[in-house]
Amino acid sequence: RVSAALPDPSETIEVSPADVAGWINDPKDIRPMLIDCREADELALCRIEGHDWIPLGNFPASVESIAASAANGVVVYCHHGMRSLRAASFLRAQGIGNAFSMRGGIDRWSQEINPDVPRY
Repeated sequence: RVSAALPDPSETIEVSPADVAGWINDPKDIRPMLIDCREADELALCRIEGHDWIPLGNFPASVESIAASAANGVVVYCHHGMRSLRAASFLRAQGIGNAFSMRGGIDRWSQEINPDVPRY
């Protein structure tokens, strides 16, 4: 089974929580890498299962390891979608062209996909 295709990177840098929800249960070897770029105190409040955690400030040191896992794309999320947008833009500037930000962050995920994820 092949994971749902990411959008054309030349057309958008954002994907919706519904897009991510469609991939989240795919085997890790075919779905996009999901990165939570929030800080540790935010991660302690809530999370989306199946993510990798790389705080935004650690992205410069993590580019190589992210690139090595980016064959199926990368989707970054944060609280509201602003830091993840910066992270996805940074990754694209580093040559990871299939990096995306989850629009609205974990807050929108809680509203649209999983209300069991606490809002803060």
